[in-house]
Amino acid sequence: MFLFTKVGFWGAFRYIHVLSAVMWMGLLWFFNFVQTPAYAEMDPSARNNAFDKLTWRAMWWFRWAAIATVGTGILVLGAGASLKPTPYGDLGFGHNFWLSSQGLMLTAAIVFAVIMLYNVWMVIWPAQQVVIGNARNVAAGGEPNPEAAKQARRGAMASRQNTIFSFTVFLGMVGTSHFFPGYDYPNAISKLLFYLILIVVAVSLEANALGYFGTEAGKPNTLIYDTHQYAIYAASGLAVFFWLFFEIVVTKAG
Repeated sequence: MFLFTKVGFWGAFRYIHVLSAVMWMGLLWFFNFVQTPAYAEMDPSARNNAFDKLTWRAMWWFRWAAIATVGTGILVLGAGASLKPTPYGDLGFGHNFWLSSQGLMLTAAIVFAVIMLYNVWMVIWPAQQVVIGNARNVAAGGEPNPEAAKQARRGAMASRQNTIFSFTVFLGMVGTSHFFPGYDYPNAISKLLFYLILIVVAVSLEANALGYFGTEAGKPNTLIYDTHQYAIYAASGLAVFFWLFFEIVVTKAG
């Protein structure tokens, strides 16, 4: 059967990878664009009930979709690394691929996705456990947890940073096959500049999201986390920034 060939396995892994990514990003955007603004308009008792019944369930799918996305992505790369050019296109992820325009952009997507996975399991989920636990406790007549507000802010900043990264992650995933192959093969200076920019952007934004430069709302460094609109603007700007790198520095082939 074709499915049980190298190309078949590669295709199956890629299909599951896309399904997982849609689940992960869909829930991420739901939390940021729908749930958070809606919860801000609810009275406390309704919000606490929603945290208990809705957010808890959604977080299960959210965090395991993150694992599935990164895990199947590794399988896609592993299966594709051994492929030679085929009638279906050059599917391989050999040395030359990672030095190409699409390889550079996919590297950026991978770096951001791994940071996002870290944020889900090490920042957002622990913070949500405190917030949801507090909601359940208050609903049962207990005293509010004074740490809940701090953890809510910590989780919200990481979640909105993931939203900011997510637009560029999809740019790398989709562009690898569909339009980044249309750019010239980057020279050594272009590649070095790209990776320097990638490292600076990834480290500085993640450090900012983790609160190393402060967490108070309304400050210049936290403005992108204060509303979902600002997060969308930042996400769009970051994706356009990387795309323009290839337009200006690498330029179109032919």
